[in-house]
Amino acid sequence: MPAADSPPYQPVPLRVLHIEDNEMDAELVAQALRKGEILFTVTVVHTEAAFERELRSQPPDVVLADYNLPQWKGIEALDTLRRDGLDIPLILVSGALGDVTAVECIKRGATDYVLKDGLARLPEAVRRALREKQALDLRRLAEEDLARKVVELARSNAELEQFAYIASHDLQEPLRMVAAYTQLLAERYRGKLDENADKFIAYACEGALRMQTLVHDLLAFSRVGRNCSACAPVDCNAVLQDVLHTLGPALAETGAIVSHDALPVVWADRSQMLQVFQNLIGNAIKFRGTETPAISVRAEKSGEHWSFSVTDNGIGIAPQGRESIFVVFQRLHTRSEYPGNGIGLAICKKIIEHCGGKIWVEAQSGHGSIFKFTLPCSGPADKHATAPGA
Repeated sequence: MPAADSPPYQPVPLRVLHIEDNEMDAELVAQALRKGEILFTVTVVHTEAAFERELRSQPPDVVLADYNLPQWKGIEALDTLRRDGLDIPLILVSGALGDVTAVECIKRGATDYVLKDGLARLPEAVRRALREKQALDLRRLAEEDLARKVVELARSNAELEQFAYIASHDLQEPLRMVAAYTQLLAERYRGKLDENADKFIAYACEGALRMQTLVHDLLAFSRVGRNCSACAPVDCNAVLQDVLHTLGPALAETGAIVSHDALPVVWADRSQMLQVFQNLIGNAIKFRGTETPAISVRAEKSGEHWSFSVTDNGIGIAPQGRESIFVVFQRLHTRSEYPGNGIGLAICKKIIEHCGGKIWVEAQSGHGSIFKFTLPCSGPADKHATAPGA
């Protein structure tokens, strides 16, 4: 059964490059290593040129150096390799300890410091240095793999967004033609053919109009985040007033009441904030219960963010639907029950996250909903945006 602290890299011999100017000391160090539990291949060099040649031809697992020698330019070559990401542990071996020696040891990034009169501890020092090296290597590989995947994901997302934008944009013209001619067909020939023909024409008109709406919504979704320069301080009070004016007919028809506190200035895209508030308040009106819709909009400061809430007394949302409602084209109700394509909340989520915030819902079926989202108080060019009058 292997020891609990068995070294990495076995059974391959570990290559140790030892810089030494004294052959007797070199042999003592070599013996100390060979007496350890690890299999070492020790290469001893006595000149600066030999050290650099060995260092660059076959990078060692660890470097041992007498403290009198790290002033060599060869040590600078080792430092260069270490800075370039080749994590070769350096262990300084000396018979004299002092404050200056310890400081220099730290400056040169030595993994350990070993006294010549304690060479029995040398194998363990090397073993520990190699474990640290292996951990660094694994972490670096993981970081490189993660960075590569992030770049690939960003490129994939950009390509998908570009495809969605182009596809939805280019589909508009042929769809407009199909919708126009099916409507014209319905107007001119309704009642002049048989009942089935009228029904088929109605289906074609409905399908064309619905496809137009889907393409329009998809285009709106793909546009989110394409214009980063549009972000600026946005007064949410003014945004809310514009939304209430737009939703005026729906508010009047349902008798809905919208109350709100003084809202802050946030770092966002104004046109997109109009979409967020219009979607959330519009949904509160659409998914109303038997009572007159009552909607409240509130905001409070939380660190570097403003935390918003849009509360309603509507039909609520079942727990299992709280995540899916933010997915594109995901619906909790049939189109016959409530109109729409199920993309409004997905657009809200994309807008909020693009601005550096997050959005979620707290709701229960039949007990209303509270949509909450956060937005940064300020952006790179505005570090002092606050609520009006603050």
